[in-house]
Amino acid sequence: MDNLALCDANNFPLTPITFLKRAAECYPYRTSIIYGQTRFTWPQTYYRCCRLTASLLSLNIRKNDVVSVLAPNIPAMYEMHFAVPMAGAVLNPLNTRLDAKSITTILRHAQPKIFCIDRSFETLSQEILHLLSFDDSKLNMLVIFIDETDFPKTISSSELNYESLIRRGEPTSSMVAHMFRVQNEHDPISLNYTSGTTADPKGVVISHRGAYLSSLGAIMGWEMGTCPVYLWTLPMFHCNGWTFTWSVAARGGTNVCIRHPLDLLNRSGPVEMLTGGSSPPSALVKKVQRLGFHVIHAYGLTEATGPALFCEWQDEWNRLPENQQLKLKARQGVGMLTLAETDVKNTQTQESVPRDGKTMGEIVIKGSSVMKGYLKDPKATLEAFKYGWLNTGDIGVIHPDGHIEIKDRSKDIIISGGENISSVEVENVLYKHHKVKEAAVVAMPHPVWGETPCAFVVLEKGETNQGVREDSLVTSERDLIEYCRENMPRYMCPRKVVFLDELPKNGNGKFLKPVLRNIANGLVVSDENTISSKIVQQHKEKRRVNSLTSRL
Repeated sequence: MDNLALCDANNFPLTPITFLKRAAECYPYRTSIIYGQTRFTWPQTYYRCCRLTASLLSLNIRKNDVVSVLAPNIPAMYEMHFAVPMAGAVLNPLNTRLDAKSITTILRHAQPKIFCIDRSFETLSQEILHLLSFDDSKLNMLVIFIDETDFPKTISSSELNYESLIRRGEPTSSMVAHMFRVQNEHDPISLNYTSGTTADPKGVVISHRGAYLSSLGAIMGWEMGTCPVYLWTLPMFHCNGWTFTWSVAARGGTNVCIRHPLDLLNRSGPVEMLTGGSSPPSALVKKVQRLGFHVIHAYGLTEATGPALFCEWQDEWNRLPENQQLKLKARQGVGMLTLAETDVKNTQTQESVPRDGKTMGEIVIKGSSVMKGYLKDPKATLEAFKYGWLNTGDIGVIHPDGHIEIKDRSKDIIISGGENISSVEVENVLYKHHKVKEAAVVAMPHPVWGETPCAFVVLEKGETNQGVREDSLVTSERDLIEYCRENMPRYMCPRKVVFLDELPKNGNGKFLKPVLRNIANGLVVSDENTISSKIVQQHKEKRRVNSLTSRL
């Protein structure tokens, strides 16, 4: 059998861009995109992408050239997930929530040949281009503006426009055939930058093969049927929309593109909802499910090319009490089929932790859908891949049924008197309190135990700790602390609660715990076990943090 050679018939490089060609052939009358009054079928989307690719090639875009795009969830953003790699180039979707300085840092690092910008970000783009004008590297890139499909803006003859690129593209049959075959399935398809909450963002290089496998894994993990209707609430810039940009095409689905959130209370039937990252509070899941949403939990990261774990629901769980079902639903789940392995390792010994749902370790994964590495950062790449796994930095446990549950980020674990405290577990208890809207827990110094939990809380609208006497503030804080003591071991309870109008977040909406840790480091536990602090001014957050004295 060893003498059976590979050939074109049995060795075709894997790439998700072939999903577009298949969708056009298999679902010729199916609507591919809905955006306001705009409607496209799959053959129309295929045709537009081919024309855009032809135009990119005419602009001398070649293999591994980077094309950056700053746009919301609009048809152009979707089309570029196919057209750019069809030209052999690498798509670089940018976070629309970042400021000009952050985007400039990414552009300097990525060195794109083309920068596509939605017209709504024209002012931001002017700031970016101004900052780049002082760059010694003299980044030479074409700037292309994206206007509304239905209402294109009149442009000057010197300005390049997205729709004009599509109109002028002239793909030949031989050119189209070449578009859908990559030279190597390990070639890069996308360059996605991490959120960078602790340092400058890192450029994660995703391969065609990784994107293909992750897309299929997401379809199976979420049990996505044929011709689904997918509402784009998840930003496409966020790890290529968890690869659903390509998955929807594979299933011949309809992409509902939106610039802003929609009111989903008026709808025809139940809605499948996928949530990722840290587990949503049980109270929130219960509320959402009663509105007719069926919630499935998943876990992934940019370095894993999107989803890695799915909480695969078991039929027997439907017979369990609701509260127990919610606990099961909060688990991140089992590795998706297109991954080779997932595990939880002891960070000291690198041995697998017992499957007891209690012993914590670092979640690690391996498989062909994992990133190629970090762009221009071999040291960080080696660190991420040490011991032959992708080390996620997330701390979790494995239950006897094989389901993994996240307990915390490794840097967010609080070590108090030698005991590991999961900030996520404390936050989950706080979220169950009817007055708590948002909660983030970090470590604060303790003279005896080293560290102790400190909770930063945003109250529900209508609840406030402002404008009342100081003793009322103490009572309000004590209420939450006593509530925690009634619902978790005493050593895990926050020793301090700080009320904020809003928690600091990064461009992806994640809490900026380093900012909160800096505040907590200014809080001191005295010998009499009294916590005191001055009013803290968050730099750049422009919020007043009202701290008080309470004896615990």
